[in-house]
Amino acid sequence: MEGKQVAGAVFGTMVKIVVVAIAVMPVYRFSITAYDLGYRLFGEEPMTQGEGVTISVTVEEGDSVKDVGTKLEEKGLIRDADLFYIQEKLSSYKGRMSPGIYELNTSMMAEEMLEVMAAEEETDVEE
Repeated sequence: MEGKQVAGAVFGTMVKIVVVAIAVMPVYRFSITAYDLGYRLFGEEPMTQGEGVTISVTVEEGDSVKDVGTKLEEKGLIRDADLFYIQEKLSSYKGRMSPGIYELNTSMMAEEMLEVMAAEEETDVEE
């Protein structure tokens, strides 16, 4: 009977190991995904290094941040429009994007593009 107890204990231990592994896998996958998103949000490289290519982008009145992100992705200025949306929401330029035609470069980071598109027009003030 001692052999059955040992076999039962071994089987019970194996079941516990499998249950723990099944519980740990989603946490591990979530951690990898969260790390990747955080890295891309705050450290994603520009599309090209060096001089890059200048591309004209038109932001129209009524364009949402997602619309602008889609335009930038289609023109090859960014990798992911959804990521751009989150970057805009977390940046100091949140809600400051204004309509216009902008010359953006593939060597620019998303933060730099947001800075350009959020720049207020300078007005001439005469003294």
